[in-house]
Amino acid sequence: MADINIKVLSQTGAEVSTIKLSKDVFGVEVNEQTMFDAVMTYSSNSRQATAKTKRRHEVSGGGKKPFRQKGTGRARAGSTRSPIWVGGGCVNGPDGKQSFTLKQNKKEHDLALKSALTTKVKDFVVLDKLTVGGKTKEIIEVENALKVNDQKVLLVSEDSAILQGCANLTNIIVRGVNNISVYDLLNANKIVILSSDIKKIEEDLK
Repeated sequence: MADINIKVLSQTGAEVSTIKLSKDVFGVEVNEQTMFDAVMTYSSNSRQATAKTKRRHEVSGGGKKPFRQKGTGRARAGSTRSPIWVGGGCVNGPDGKQSFTLKQNKKEHDLALKSALTTKVKDFVVLDKLTVGGKTKEIIEVENALKVNDQKVLLVSEDSAILQGCANLTNIIVRGVNNISVYDLLNANKIVILSSDIKKIEEDLK
């Protein structure tokens, strides 16, 4: 496989150098199953699982027998809390304790991350540095300079000023270099990242 070289830009969009990417991280054989498992794990673990219905012992009323046992022609009933009554308890609904947690071991997750990085390497926009003062206007100027203003962007940074500047922009998701998920990579049209963070990813996944 040929060397993977990518341009390094300034935040104004000018090319300043190139960077050589590791084939062991950005040039692996893509494993779609591990990527699918990683996305399912991320999605399931993001669920709050707060849905709850009331059982018959939790609904109000039902203390008095609704009508006499015999002579009415109706089926006998002892409580309006019965699940067959309107307003009665629910039999098999969620109880608020359900868990949708899934797990993926580190070896599989690393392979999924490498596969996602390989799949999206053509969409990387690598910067030498990114310096802003925390204003949304400055982030928009950088977006325009890099020509990513009309796309879904994953911006890799832990800078508080960058986080503040991106807070009102719906097309940008900011993640720390140690908190990038397979879902975030696959869901983005462009990945904006510093060259120093590229090296950190390679060190962590080699």
